[in-house]
Parts: sequence; C-alpha cells; structure tokens
Amino acid sequence: MELNQALKELKSQEERKFDQTVDLIVNLKGLDFRKTNLSFIVNVPNKFKDKKVCAFLNEKNETIPTITKAEFAKYNTDKKSLKKLVKKYDFFIAHASLMPSIASTFGKVLGPSGKMPSPQLGVIMKEGNEEIKNLVVKIANSAKIRVKDGSIKIAVGKASMADDKIAENIKSIYSGIVQALPMKVDNVKNAMVKLTMTKPVEVQIK
Repeated sequence: MELNQALKELKSQEERKFDQTVDLIVNLKGLDFRKTNLSFIVNVPNKFKDKKVCAFLNEKNETIPTITKAEFAKYNTDKKSLKKLVKKYDFFIAHASLMPSIASTFGKVLGPSGKMPSPQLGVIMKEGNEEIKNLVVKIANSAKIRVKDGSIKIAVGKASMADDKIAENIKSIYSGIVQALPMKVDNVKNAMVKLTMTKPVEVQIK
C-alpha cells in the first residue's frame, strides 16, 4: 500500500482516548544475527517526543542534568540508583576523557540498554554550554537503532501529527536503516506501519 494511503487508513480506525504512537516496522532477511551486530543513528526530521538527556562531565553544567566523575563511585555500590538512572533518561552524553571510567562503572547497565554514549552521537571534546546545547538538539532529531534480530521496530511519530510530517520521518528513518545494512535494500523483506492499537499495514516506501 502507498504510504500516505496507509496512514489515512490507520487513522480512520476506531479513535482512542490517547495520542497513539506511529511505529515503523522493517523486517529483514539475509542476515546472520549471530555474526551481525549493527548499531547506528538515523535522522528524524520532525521531532515528536522530548528526550531526557543526562551528561557525564568533569564539572556540573547548568544546562543539563549532570553526573560528575566524583559521583561515579556511589553507583558502584548502589545498584538500585544505577538502574533508576538508566530508566529515567533516554540518552546519555559524555566528555571523551571520562569514557573509560563510564565503561567500567555504568557499562554493564548502559551497554545492554543501548544507552552507552558513543562517538556517533554522544561524546564531546569540550564541556561548553554551546557544544552541549547543540548536541541535545541533534539528539532530539535522531534515533539510535540496534539490530539484534530479524525485525526493527521504531517509533516515528504521533497520530496527531500531519500525515506529511509522519511520512517525512518514515522515509528518512527507512533510508537510514537501508544505508546501514550490508546489502542495503536486498536485506529488507518488507516494511510495515502501525498505530499503538492497530494491526500493521505493509507499505511501499520510496
């Protein structure tokens, strides 16, 4: 089904009392997931969700919730606080000099959750307010994807958004996924779109 037609059809179904999330599902083929470990960033042109970002820095910063190196030690002994930290924030950034300490203190929880700061999007060389603000804006318009099995499911918008804005997000994210795959579009079995409370609809994305 053509993308805009699919969005109209999904929105015409029973109205819900909340703003449903629009999900893109990309089913994959021709990949050995025991050997394939893909993690990458895709662009989201139209922001639809505020992301909670926390920073690991050498000094406290007024523009962002901060954990300084001096505070790392308490997380080694307080496992509950460590788990709460990971649940509270969607994204973590860090100064490059702190990455080894972050890996040893927080890596066991941030790694499996896919929230470890990365050179792709999350590691900074300077702790200035401007650098941090620019990175937070970039994070708001990006999504981190980890390919662990034969299906990628990612939120791409809200039902209340205009169809053309949702379609822009879908096309941009789909393109980013395809470009990250070893055999590009040949690794894509099909693509589907759904709302929170609907069944998926297969779509053609151009």
